[in-house]
Amino acid sequence: MSLSRRSLFASVSALAAAAALPRFAFAADAPKAGGAVSVHLAAEQRILNPALRASTGVYIVTSKIIESLVDLGADGKPVPVLATSWEAAPDGKTITFKLREGVTWHDGKPFTSADVQYNALELWKKHLNYGTQLHLSLEAVDTPDAHTAIFRYSRPMPEGLLLRALADLGYVVPRHLFEGTNPLENPANTAPVGTGPFRFVEYQRGQYIIAERNPTYWRKGFPYADRIVWRIISDKSAAVAALETGQVQLSAYNQLALADIDRLRKDARFEVSARGNEANAFNNTLEFNHRRKELADVQVRRAIAHAIDIDFFAENFLYGTGKRATGFIPSNSTAFYPGGSFPYPYDTKTAEKLLDQAGYKRGSDGTRFSLKLLLVPNGEDVGQFATFIQQSLADVGIAVEIVQLDMAAALSTIYKEWNFDLATGWHQYRGDPAVSTTVWFRSGSPKGSPWTNQHGWQSDSIDTLIDTAASEVDPVKRRALYAQLVDDINRDLPIWFATERQFVSVTRKTLKNHHNTPRWPSSSWYDLSL
Repeated sequence: MSLSRRSLFASVSALAAAAALPRFAFAADAPKAGGAVSVHLAAEQRILNPALRASTGVYIVTSKIIESLVDLGADGKPVPVLATSWEAAPDGKTITFKLREGVTWHDGKPFTSADVQYNALELWKKHLNYGTQLHLSLEAVDTPDAHTAIFRYSRPMPEGLLLRALADLGYVVPRHLFEGTNPLENPANTAPVGTGPFRFVEYQRGQYIIAERNPTYWRKGFPYADRIVWRIISDKSAAVAALETGQVQLSAYNQLALADIDRLRKDARFEVSARGNEANAFNNTLEFNHRRKELADVQVRRAIAHAIDIDFFAENFLYGTGKRATGFIPSNSTAFYPGGSFPYPYDTKTAEKLLDQAGYKRGSDGTRFSLKLLLVPNGEDVGQFATFIQQSLADVGIAVEIVQLDMAAALSTIYKEWNFDLATGWHQYRGDPAVSTTVWFRSGSPKGSPWTNQHGWQSDSIDTLIDTAASEVDPVKRRALYAQLVDDINRDLPIWFATERQFVSVTRKTLKNHHNTPRWPSSSWYDLSL
């Protein structure tokens, strides 16, 4: 199938209008079947496989096509998707999943436990950027029948941790399309086949991605929408214009200019809110390459943190959508947040003193040393934060050169080539520190795995504490272990979680049943309607 941009947008408009003519008769206030949903996508996606890449840019597209074992319900607790039930052994080393029967892949083949086994052992454990750490102690997945998968670990795996993780890190792709291939180069990575409510149709690079209603979806009567079109619009002015003219109905994950997000709050046509993003707290981060001798000195890292006024940045650049972080666990993580105060308040005198004590005096030109800062272009504020860091560090005698690359090049340069001094981007917290956060500090992640510890920093005591906390099945003891880890990381500062934030979505009110779960932009949208 091939469409021109003009015919595509004409068809989107026609399908949206057709929402007023549903296939079924409903009450006036009931969801209506039919129509097309048009979604803003700010960046090109080089991979559309969430079993290999944990990323909001992947989830917002492919979670409608490929499903996970579980998701989060409206109350934030795990709910069944491809798994219908689960049971953990008392020692925490065995967790048994019963799988949904009668589910077929979009190519007609049956979904079975063999698919789960392959994904867990060959994709999640070996390649998925956060799955490699999560499943470090996964030894086997037994499949006694077609609808039972038994995960066996060498260390205890807390049931709550695994279930919360699988909402993001439990997407399943078909074994029959990946087995025997190089999974990183498989064509299904950009033409995904799943079990979800929508089937992949087409990906035109730089233009759009299309998925259509799956007529054999296992949830009978769903989905409501006939089609989803993701319009790739990298220019923020063009994206907000598309929203205001109705060509696009949704922009999630802070993909618009913050000034426009703030302005659209006053427009009655839109809901502008963090609702439905409660499970998606995130941070602005500053990463240090410890291979650089200056940055290997903790006094220098602390000085850098003291030199940056996060309160000023949040007030003047984030439009009130962020605040200072007190550590790597955000305050809305009620199960794990230890409290505490901001460990490195803005204080240039302290910063200068620490740099002097570290032996890096100002030269005749006022400069102590120079650093190269790479940014990962997650959002508009990342570039602003990079410039703010540059200006702030200049005040204490550190010269910073900013290097801007596209997403793929930035990830490769930082996490595979290690060719950086400082790096800044976003980190997303996924409800449990062991899901995607402690991997930033734990040694042993495969080289090239994005958003993991590729910084040349290693601590035996931190590795042990991380492993102990991840394997502790007692929730009270786990909380205490993570409180200790927060203190240790704040002290050593291997990387810096500078802000605490929550994603905001801009949604036209013509959409119904949206943002009704705590990770909604990354959910399946089976009940979304016009």
